[in-house]
Amino acid sequence: MSASSPHGFVVVRGRGYRPEQVDGKVADLHGERDAAWERAAKLTVLAKELTEESERLRGAVAALPPQTYESLGERAQELLALAEAEAAEVRAAGEAEAQAVGEHADLDARELRGAAREHASRVRADAENTAVRTVDAAQHRADELRASARAEADEVRREAAETLREMSRRCAGLLADQEKEQAAESDAVERELAERESAAEARIADMAERGERLFAEAKRAHAEAEEAARHRVEDAQAQGEELITEARLREEGIERETERVLREHEEKGEELRQHMAHVRSSLATLTGRTPDEPASLAPGSSA
Repeated sequence: MSASSPHGFVVVRGRGYRPEQVDGKVADLHGERDAAWERAAKLTVLAKELTEESERLRGAVAALPPQTYESLGERAQELLALAEAEAAEVRAAGEAEAQAVGEHADLDARELRGAAREHASRVRADAENTAVRTVDAAQHRADELRASARAEADEVRREAAETLREMSRRCAGLLADQEKEQAAESDAVERELAERESAAEARIADMAERGERLFAEAKRAHAEAEEAARHRVEDAQAQGEELITEARLREEGIERETERVLREHEEKGEELRQHMAHVRSSLATLTGRTPDEPASLAPGSSA
């Protein structure tokens, strides 16, 4: 149940009053003050009229021949004295009532103004306290939100770091696997190159051996032809010369054929060496490894 002030105001929120009750009380006091002033004005007018009537009567009496109160009857003297006394009392009563009403109205107005100022001060203090509490609550909520945001950001950073570490591990694994595959491919290519190089060297050596064998056979045939010619020179000089010439021509042809075969083999060997050097250079570019220099393929070398 709400408490009441000395003026009948309902106290709310501590010691504050309801503004509508204060405004209503002030309006009522203003109405009472106005009514009092109106009554005082009417009494003042009535006193003024009675004073004027008394003055008029006094003037009328003064205009009459001099007459003492002794000449008047006792009843007339009493009525005159009674009228003057009543007029004085009415005027005094009107002035006193008007002054009392005005003082009472001013006192009530001052009390109401003081109560209103006190109420306004309390309302302002309550509003300031409410504002302070609201700001404190907002600050507390903001602190909670900042703490939550920091925690969430830390969690996101932790997850991002874990994801980055996992990706790094996976990338390292993929790189290792790729390096192993490249190393295996490089070894396979090197083995293939070595096999091809060995095969080429074997082919070149075989070709050189065949050329030397042909040349040796030609020389041997030439020697045999010379030997046969020498044995038959005496019997068939002409036939011997022909055989010698034929043998020489055959020898020259064999030499030219041998030289051609060796030249072709040398050209093919040079092309093969250049191709293998290009392959090694390409492999070194892909793997970043320095390949060993290929073995020299000289014409006439054996496997």
